[in-house]
Amino acid sequence: MLRHEFQPGRLVTGLFLTAAGGIYAADAAGLWDVPWFLIVPLVVGGLCLAGVSAAAARGVRRRRAARDGQR
Repeated sequence: MLRHEFQPGRLVTGLFLTAAGGIYAADAAGLWDVPWFLIVPLVVGGLCLAGVSAAAARGVRRRRAARDGQR
């Protein structure tokens, strides 16, 4: 299997969207009574955190590449 670089933005996105799907599944099963507008801040907040983590990871990779290129 080919190795690939770790992408924390996709991980965070997947976790938040899985949580939103789990909440909707629990609502559909009758375990919870969740209002529909609860999911909006969860998904938007998750996407914002994913963007921040992806930008931070990109900055770390660029800095590491610049540092390794100087040697």
